[in-house]
Amino acid sequence: MNYTDLRDWLAVVERMGQLRTLRGAHWNLEIGSITDLLHHAQPSPAVVFDDIQDCQPGRRVLVNALHSRQRLALAMGLPADLPDLDFVAHLRKKLSSITPIPPKRTASGSVLENVLTGKAIDIFQFPAPKWHEQDGGRYIGTGCIAVTQDPDDGWVNLGTYRVMVHDRDAVGLYISPGKHGRIHRDKCFSRGLPLKVAISLGQEPLLFLGSCMELPYGMSEYDYVGGWRGEPVEVVEGEFSGLPIPAHAEIVLEGECHPDIRMDEGPFGEFTGYYASSVRAEPVVKIKAIYHRHDPIILGYPPSKPPNESSFVLSYYRSAMIWDELEKAGVPDIRGVWAHGAGAVRMFTVVSIRQRYPGHSRQAGLIATTSHAGAYLGRFTVVVDDDIDITNLHDVIWALSTRCDPETGMDVIRRCWSGPLDPIIPKGKKGFNSRAIMDACRPFEWMADFPLTVSVSDEIKKQTLKKWGDQIF
Repeated sequence: MNYTDLRDWLAVVERMGQLRTLRGAHWNLEIGSITDLLHHAQPSPAVVFDDIQDCQPGRRVLVNALHSRQRLALAMGLPADLPDLDFVAHLRKKLSSITPIPPKRTASGSVLENVLTGKAIDIFQFPAPKWHEQDGGRYIGTGCIAVTQDPDDGWVNLGTYRVMVHDRDAVGLYISPGKHGRIHRDKCFSRGLPLKVAISLGQEPLLFLGSCMELPYGMSEYDYVGGWRGEPVEVVEGEFSGLPIPAHAEIVLEGECHPDIRMDEGPFGEFTGYYASSVRAEPVVKIKAIYHRHDPIILGYPPSKPPNESSFVLSYYRSAMIWDELEKAGVPDIRGVWAHGAGAVRMFTVVSIRQRYPGHSRQAGLIATTSHAGAYLGRFTVVVDDDIDITNLHDVIWALSTRCDPETGMDVIRRCWSGPLDPIIPKGKKGFNSRAIMDACRPFEWMADFPLTVSVSDEIKKQTLKKWGDQIF
């Protein structure tokens, strides 16, 4: 990697000509509306907001950081000039070759440039945008990392969960059921113990991406990202919690959640494009210390109706992870996986195979649907033959319309892992949902007799373009 922290990475992005600085925007909806415009435009630059109205000078917010192939490739250390599925294949190969490297503890780090405790703690000195008009408050944590520790065996998890500002020394931390940080919290609360937590609000992009991954329970994202980088992530020990904190983070909140202290959290516009989880009483993090660099940068990564930055980034990420899990499960001849941004990345996944035996397509669909990377809040999994461009919804819908008989080509599985953010599940029934697996492959038993596709062969196309291309295009 040719960067060590967020500022190193931003310096490279600026040299690429993909960074802008905007001064004078307001935290109340203005930063959010500009971000929404950026999310729905391609290409669009990364933007740093400085001199934010009603905030201390030098306290900054970065948005749209990873919303370009070049910037995403820079963050991941991968080549940028590849077609979508080739990029996914490179990413899958990288993910499958990682040997975890534990973090390296150090006594110093730039995050320790300023340490606030006691009466000096005041979260309002940092810019916390109100991102969407119907949000229930200001969310300082959208591109954040929550560091927690399992009370049984001590392994450390990094997860990205939304953080709402409540008071000068209190923030809400919403964690969906089943997420590893939630399991840590539930274990502590069941014993009447508080959950100690450190929340990084700005950090280098690969560590942030690692916190968004669905890794196996018990594997620390610190170790995984260290293996990805080829060197350990540097951490410092939190004075209050003892948790490992990213040594070069921009801002870190350190505190604890108590089982009996809750406040209303939400609503918040989520990645599905809806306010699906309403307002609920959620645990509160009482802040015991704030660590921050001089002129800190908060990473803003707000969800919204797709397409957005999150759906762009996670289309590659989740596709690679599901593809990797399919191959590790022994499913042969997977030609590609694409988690469509239009389905909020989690809700519409397409798998391409080269059929080798009866039931091959159903096997691929079932495993993709129930894989760790595909299990949470899924909806539709479509399996197609390898002549279909799975990144092209026109091609996918054509295959569904012409190769999937609803009577024989669809299976529904019930009582799957969902959560409060699922918009189609009514209140009082959230937690479970159903999944549809749609087999849009040519039927294996009469594949050879299936009608031929109307198309021009690649060779004829090549000859035609060579002879007539200059005159018709």
